[in-house]
Amino acid sequence: MLSGLQRDSFEYSIHNANPVNGLVRDKSRDGWPASIAAVGLALAAYPIGVERGLMTRDDAVKRTLTTLRFFATAPHGPEPDATGYKGFYYHFLDMHPGRRAWRCELSSVDTALLLAGMLAAAAWLRYDTADENEIRKLADALYRRTDWQWMQHGEATVSHGWTPEKGFLLYRWCGYDEALILYLLGLGSPTYPLPAESYRAWASTYRWKKIYGIEFLYAGPLFIHQLSHLWVDFRGIHDEFMRQHDLDYFENSRRATFVQQQYAIRNPREFEHYDELCWGITASDRPGPRTLLVDGIQRAFHDYIARGVPFVRRLQTKKEPTWRGGRGLTSR
Repeated sequence: MLSGLQRDSFEYSIHNANPVNGLVRDKSRDGWPASIAAVGLALAAYPIGVERGLMTRDDAVKRTLTTLRFFATAPHGPEPDATGYKGFYYHFLDMHPGRRAWRCELSSVDTALLLAGMLAAAAWLRYDTADENEIRKLADALYRRTDWQWMQHGEATVSHGWTPEKGFLLYRWCGYDEALILYLLGLGSPTYPLPAESYRAWASTYRWKKIYGIEFLYAGPLFIHQLSHLWVDFRGIHDEFMRQHDLDYFENSRRATFVQQQYAIRNPREFEHYDELCWGITASDRPGPRTLLVDGIQRAFHDYIARGVPFVRRLQTKKEPTWRGGRGLTSR
């Protein structure tokens, strides 16, 4: 079963990619644009596909080189229809010309996921051939081009992004979230490194929670506890916060997974099929935002913002967790 799931997941990046530029569709709906995060995940998946016999090395090299050449030569500047600017790239790109889609933002975290995929592919493709040498050079050049200090916009933490119409977004990466890989890449940059105070500022807004008797560094969506781990083995690695709690990020993600499972087992909103084998709530798509009648109960569904466990304020017993003002789970 797991082998089949892995194969099906891997083939998403094959069937939804543009072979001309390497861009990968954000989701399989017709006409949907590419997501640069999806491209980064695909680049990281190609070496695994080769190792598991799901694709040939030659195919992995061809797809990777096509993708990196595209990002190295695509329009890069402050123009509103470019592909990127200052080493960052727009969250969504048109699948064919590869230009900015939907007046979206230059995304700092999605650029980090893209770069992580590039660097992972380059680290694995180590043969001394013209194509693999070019892949390594391009990945290094694209990483060096990213101006992390510019994305700080005068503050310690990193901005969510920038648009040519309105400048930097108001939101910043703080609190435990998927930006762990962003800060690691920023700190390690050989050209525009983030200062150590940037990471400390990000970690200073962490929230330690106890939910269902399990203590851990809290984040609601399951993907937050997984994404950065695709590229870094965090076992035995401790920053100041984790040292204080005698924990590492690997064990923290394990605990967060058990919390997710416990939520499904307890199933406080009485959804059908939730149990110990059907669990894991993360970034969602459809049927919201709307209210539907389900089994005689009016239920409010959300779309992109439905990302954690649980999301909506509800009635609780004294021992159940509650969502307070969008700040996360707490125990009464």
